[in-house]
Amino acid sequence: MDGKQRRQEILKRLRESGGPVSGEKLAGAFGVSRQVIVQDIALLRAADHEILATSRGYLYGGASEAVRVFHVNHTEWEIEEEMNIVADFGGTMADVFVEHESYGELRAPLNIRTRKQVQEFVESIRNGNSGPLLTVTSGDHYHTVKAASEEILDEIGEELLKHGFLKA
Repeated sequence: MDGKQRRQEILKRLRESGGPVSGEKLAGAFGVSRQVIVQDIALLRAADHEILATSRGYLYGGASEAVRVFHVNHTEWEIEEEMNIVADFGGTMADVFVEHESYGELRAPLNIRTRKQVQEFVESIRNGNSGPLLTVTSGDHYHTVKAASEEILDEIGEELLKHGFLKA
C-alpha cells in the first residue's frame, strides 16, 4: 500500500470510528511508525480534512462539528490575540465577514486553526498592500467558527467576552 492509499484508509477509519483513534493503533494497522502516521495526518490536514488531535487519539471533525457565528469588535492590532483564542481552544476560524452599508455582506474564507497559521495571516496583513475587512466597519465583524463540540464553542465565546471582543 502506498502513502496515498494509506491516507485514504486513515480517513475512512477516522470517519467510521465514532471516537478517537490513537496514532499507535493506526501505525500498527498499517505496519508503519507512529511518525509516519503523524506525517500522514499533517498531509490530510493540509488537504483541508478536518482532523482533530485529542489526548485519546485522532478524530475526524468533518461531519460532527459544531458551528457558531461570533459577532466581534476590536482593532486591527488585536487580530492576533482574537485568532489565537480560537486556535488555543481547538476551534477553526472558518471565515470573516462584515455587513457593509453600501456593499452588503463581504466575506473571506480563512480556515485558520493553529497559532502558526494565525502568525502567517497577521504577517500577510502587515506586509501586504491591503488591510483586514474589519477596517471598513470600524472593527465590527463576524467569524464563523467550527469546533468539535458546542462546549468548546461556549469556551471560545467566554474567552472572547473576557477579552472584550464579543458583541452582545
